[in-house]
Amino acid sequence: MTVPYDPDNIFAKIIKGLIPANIITKNAHALAFHDIAPKAKIHAIVIPTGPYQNFSEFNSRASQEEKNDFWNLVEETAHLLESHFLEKAEDKSQSGFRLITNQGPNAGQEVEHFHVHILGGQKLFPLHSES
Repeated sequence: MTVPYDPDNIFAKIIKGLIPANIITKNAHALAFHDIAPKAKIHAIVIPTGPYQNFSEFNSRASQEEKNDFWNLVEETAHLLESHFLEKAEDKSQSGFRLITNQGPNAGQEVEHFHVHILGGQKLFPLHSES
């Protein structure tokens, strides 16, 4: 059973300006901001401004212009944050970043609005076992 999009979710409220966010950059169809509970030295979230619950819905329903704007903003934000971090970092080996999106509760999606996490600024934990 598919649950309808909740227009009162926290990201929808950020888009509407009802909740403040530390905005990094934006364009016509996407918005990037700092995560309020960062899991790395760099932790940003990029969201489309349209009402899409998850990656699959965004991928199937968004216009090509929305998709282009969204993925261009993901790339711009990642490189902007990495460059800014490396300018200040004494250890330049901390470059690199990770993109994550979760779809559904079993994957850890907490907000029912499609979003991508950008993590970086440090050595990140591996996603696989080293055994």
